[in-house]
Amino acid sequence: MTTHRFHAAPLAAITAVLLLTSCMVGPDYKRPDAPVPVVYKELAGWKPATPLDTINRGAWWTIYNDPELDQLEEQVVISNQNVKSYEAAYRAATALVRETQAQLFPTISGTSSVTRSRGGSGGSSSSSSSGGGGGGFTNTVYSVEGTASWSPDIWGKIRRQIESNVAAAQVSAADLANATLAAQGTLATTYMNLRFEDALQHLLTDTVAQYQHALQIAQNQYRAGTASSADVVTAQAQLQTTQAQLVGVGVLRGQYEHAIAMLTGHPPADLSIPVGDLAKVVPVAPTGIPSTLLERRPDIAAAERQMQEENELIGVAISAYYPDITLTALLGFVGNPLGQLFNASNRVWSLGASASDTIFDAGARSAAVDVARANYDQFVATYRQTVLTAFQQVEDELVALRVLEQQAAAEDAAVASARRAVDVTMNQYLAGTVAYTSVITEQTLLLSDQQTALSIQQSRMVASAALIQALGGGWQATDVPDTAAVHAGAPIAPIPVAAP
Repeated sequence: MTTHRFHAAPLAAITAVLLLTSCMVGPDYKRPDAPVPVVYKELAGWKPATPLDTINRGAWWTIYNDPELDQLEEQVVISNQNVKSYEAAYRAATALVRETQAQLFPTISGTSSVTRSRGGSGGSSSSSSSGGGGGGFTNTVYSVEGTASWSPDIWGKIRRQIESNVAAAQVSAADLANATLAAQGTLATTYMNLRFEDALQHLLTDTVAQYQHALQIAQNQYRAGTASSADVVTAQAQLQTTQAQLVGVGVLRGQYEHAIAMLTGHPPADLSIPVGDLAKVVPVAPTGIPSTLLERRPDIAAAERQMQEENELIGVAISAYYPDITLTALLGFVGNPLGQLFNASNRVWSLGASASDTIFDAGARSAAVDVARANYDQFVATYRQTVLTAFQQVEDELVALRVLEQQAAAEDAAVASARRAVDVTMNQYLAGTVAYTSVITEQTLLLSDQQTALSIQQSRMVASAALIQALGGGWQATDVPDTAAVHAGAPIAPIPVAAP
């Protein structure tokens, strides 16, 4: 019996030559420069009243020492549907990397078949079996074949596409971090607005009690004959107006509560936040030197990764100028009977190689390269604009905190003076030296100053949270999964939460 061996040496030799001569066409990526100031303008001459030396990475909201806020913020990563959407987009992006990576390897497929045919009696019957009744013969042919096809990445088209997809997955990871930070920042701001409504409700409740006392004084004066009924009516109108204001506080508070429920992934009916206090201490996160902002903002990281994504696509477009080479191989067995199918005499094989290139395309390939380069330039500009916007946001919140701190001190002094003016005017009214309208005027001024003081404190707390968000909320560029993690489809590590 003669044995025939299938020699793969020619295919192996061709493969080795192709791999040794392969290259990657197109430009290698280098991050462009971005406009970065030496110092923050609005920090000059200002020292925050309550500076923080460090910020908890991830759970940055713990600086407010509010257990209710901690509990709500932790639900953002778990239940916020917008964050879940970005997380799914990241998983899809890593899967696309693996899908493209598979193109570097051969595609192997297998087929099997059986064919049974019947012919006339005049033919040869050497491989036939007699059919029952009448002349002719039947023939059965069995076949098992395996085919392999491979397009070696000689010009780096697939590898450039893989690098582009890796960068796209890193963009998706940064987008996820940015969406998470945005949701957390919005929740913090909404929570502080809700606490402002609580503080306003407390202020108006106290004011209503004071106005009820003032009305009682006016009624006593009227009964004693030392005041007119106009004083009583004026005091009643002032009281009723403030009571109406107190009732109206519930509208905005309810809406803020509903917004928080949405941010934490719950229907509004499932969330009730007990009344609490608006914090009096305004913590300010350290800004560091401006250059570190490039490594602390997920939106900047996303914009930077988008540049590499587009840079690699230039190489993909350039590779269209070069021919596509495909190697094929077939190995199979064809014969009859089935029991002897896999004998060496039934073996069939073939090797093949082909190359194809475009001879004339009326400039389509050069136009595609121009499009890829223009897209890259577009994202370079987007990256630089993102950096500029980041510095603007930090400067905006720094100037807000600096000016609001000064305004708060001035307004606190105004509240103290207005409170003394109310006491003095009420004593003068009781002594009969001033009309009740003077009391009303001073009481109205006091309430207005107290509301302004609360609004300033609200703005300071919101600016504090906005500054932390503008600084990246404790996020760092190293949180973006590296190339190995993207290739492996590794999930993004969960953002730390506050300690119980």
